[in-house]
Amino acid sequence: MFFLSKTHRYFLHRHATDMRNGFDGLSGIVRNKFLQSPLSGDVFIFINHRRTHIKLLQWQGDGFAVYYKRLEKGTYEFPLAAEDSAHASASLSMPLEISSQQLLLMLEGIALLSVKKRVRYQPFSATYQQ
Repeated sequence: MFFLSKTHRYFLHRHATDMRNGFDGLSGIVRNKFLQSPLSGDVFIFINHRRTHIKLLQWQGDGFAVYYKRLEKGTYEFPLAAEDSAHASASLSMPLEISSQQLLLMLEGIALLSVKKRVRYQPFSATYQQ
């Protein structure tokens, strides 16, 4: 079963992905482009060129799980990262780490630019890593 959790890390591929890719193809992108292990348990997110299809890949201990959704109307929005405007070409080669809340908003079709998150306490270690 696939579910979103704050304990997982979520990595969004910033380039359009061919949705014909299956488990092995997506795992290859994670290894070769993200330079990460697809067996980490992290969730890897892929969106097609028209932004109408999304795939999430996750290793679940005994095998891969893929969540695949096609929109009948509308598109998925890419979240903007602070570094995107500063070093566009260099930053696009690496995946963007997003939160489970951002992913949920993307899946629900909520415009990420209009969402304002209220201040909450975060331990020093969590804010230091970001």
